[in-house]
Amino acid sequence: MLPVLFASAFAALGQTGITVDLNARIGAYKPIYSWFGYDEANYTTTQNGRELLKELRDLSPVPVYIRAHNLLTTGDGVPALKWSSTNAYTEDAQHQPVYDWKIVDGIFDAYRDAGVRPMVELGFMPEALSSHPEPYYVAFPGQIFDSGWAYPPIDYARWGELVHRFAEHLVERYGREQTSRWYWEVWNEPDIGYWHGSPEDYDRLYDYAVAGVRAALPEAKVGGPASTGPHNEKAGQFLAQFLKHVAEGKSAASEGKVPLDFVSFHAKGAPRVVEGRVRMALDRELSDAADGFAMVSRYPQFAKLPIILSEADPEGCAACSAKEHPQNAYRNGPLYPCYTAAALKGLFELEDEYHVNLLGMLSWSFEFEGRESFEGFRSLATNGVDKPVLNVFRMAALLSGDRVRTMSEGAVSLKSILASGVRGEADVDALATRDGNHAGVLIWNYHDDDKPADGSDVKLTVTGLPSGVHCVLVEHYRIDELHSNAYAVWKAMGSPPHPDEAQTARLREAGQLQLLNSPRWVEVQEGKASLQFPLPRQATSLVRLSW
Repeated sequence: MLPVLFASAFAALGQTGITVDLNARIGAYKPIYSWFGYDEANYTTTQNGRELLKELRDLSPVPVYIRAHNLLTTGDGVPALKWSSTNAYTEDAQHQPVYDWKIVDGIFDAYRDAGVRPMVELGFMPEALSSHPEPYYVAFPGQIFDSGWAYPPIDYARWGELVHRFAEHLVERYGREQTSRWYWEVWNEPDIGYWHGSPEDYDRLYDYAVAGVRAALPEAKVGGPASTGPHNEKAGQFLAQFLKHVAEGKSAASEGKVPLDFVSFHAKGAPRVVEGRVRMALDRELSDAADGFAMVSRYPQFAKLPIILSEADPEGCAACSAKEHPQNAYRNGPLYPCYTAAALKGLFELEDEYHVNLLGMLSWSFEFEGRESFEGFRSLATNGVDKPVLNVFRMAALLSGDRVRTMSEGAVSLKSILASGVRGEADVDALATRDGNHAGVLIWNYHDDDKPADGSDVKLTVTGLPSGVHCVLVEHYRIDELHSNAYAVWKAMGSPPHPDEAQTARLREAGQLQLLNSPRWVEVQEGKASLQFPLPRQATSLVRLSW
């Protein structure tokens, strides 16, 4: 039994009516939640990393994709914040290539063993190929972009051959059937310090990388440019020129058409501290998505291409802990999953508005080794203990089928969120699905400002149940200060930086997705089922109905 903490969080003033019409289909519910990534590729092979990969596999009924930086970076394989290496490519005294896949194999074997699929990020530049190799590595929090791995190659053909050999090795080791299901992305955020070349230099890098992958695996799904949020003018210009290069240009590697199987870019919020409290910026993340979707939709030939938000997060630096960056204090508690739930619906609405094909909203979050518990990194787990945010992805995975219409008296419209965030009334809203004789309703009480506030008394009405159904089985899952929240339990323990074995076991149990109460049967009258419950500020519920 969890301790009774913060009981006042359940104080509720006012009622919010939410109606779900199971017969009003608005679109497919796609598993855009099943994508994750991280800077430190070498964390993959740690015990905590391996266990977390298996948890990610288990949370979803569909394949989970994993993206990591530094798969081609030179080094000894010892990770640090925002750094990893594989030493895949070096050169001998005669400047001939030397390929070493030992560390790479350990990473990809861990993916295979966990049952997840790679989104292979092709980067960064090996020291022997860098046009500016010294200094090659600058440790975080130093000026990490003043590093040789962020520079163009001295020879693009040799870069292309490295990618060819890399892809060829992966195909040989893991098989064509598996590798053809992966996604291959060229570089990361080449519009900022990750790339010390021009946009045209990136286009050339892309062309040679794609040619290298396709030489080993002609059916490979290739894409990019993984640029930063296009709501920023400079980033938007970068994405626009890349799309133009693909649409109208020729490959620098072949003089033929530039291949593109998916478009990737990033979408980020920007929290800050206002009057001593964290203020989120959901508007910023959704505006990035909106502007990127608009750019893609202008090209008829890209209309059906998948779009992968290969980083979609409340802000940009997973390794910037809340200790040094107080605006990141949202990361440990229920605000982070509540924000994510609201963002999930917003992205689906933007997909519908721009008529694009959104495939993934990749959460750039994993785990950090050798740190104190709940130190405030953007992560899914801390020292083997799941954080509340992981449970919102578990909730999202329990939805399936078609998205159906919801109407909430407390919803803040997408237009309003894009214009000014959620800074007035809270956004009490829902995302609902129907799949056969099951339905799911994800509900949240979100506000950008992380401060105490009254909750809402939600009255949920589900309509459109089949005739002849007289009752439904209701399961109600919850993330708040009392449920699915190891952080609250950790604080009640006295915030031990290194919990002992018994404390860790208790925290691991508290970190799982929990029912608000026991499953119960609810009567259906004239195709309608109703239930009522308090929903605290920054809380998230999932109500599942079966009949």
